Amino acid sequence: MAAELLFVNGTLMRGLALHANLDGAEFIEEARTAPTYRIHSIGDVHPGMYHVAEGGVSVPGEIYRLPDDVWRRVEAGEPPGLYRGPVSLSDGRVVPGILFPRELAEQHPDISSYGGWRAYWASRTGADATTL
Repeated sequence: MAAELLFVNGTLMRGLALHANLDGAEFIEEARTAPTYRIHSIGDVHPGMYHVAEGGVSVPGEIYRLPDDVWRRVEAGEPPGLYRGPVSLSDGRVVPGILFPRELAEQHPDISSYGGWRAYWASRTGADATTL
């Protein structure tokens, strides 16, 4: 299989905890989801994002092109429950992304009002969200 795109919205983003798992992937661009997602903090370790029919927000993230070997490393390093599924972007594209089952996410704090994992994490740590 050829390299595939992947939208990431949490600890895989540049400067965050699991970004090294993307070594060998090509950064394509920053992007935002369509405003049809909710995001929760799963144990303050990673975000859990899922699609909603109403009441969603546009979640910021990054798009990478991943060769198969990098995807296998990413998948192996992801916390339990996260999976690859279709993500609708604000520009109308649909690309594979990292999602989390809604029924599991809703057991954790909803951080959608922060606008994304980077902003939420900055609020918790006092760091500048643009440099995380």
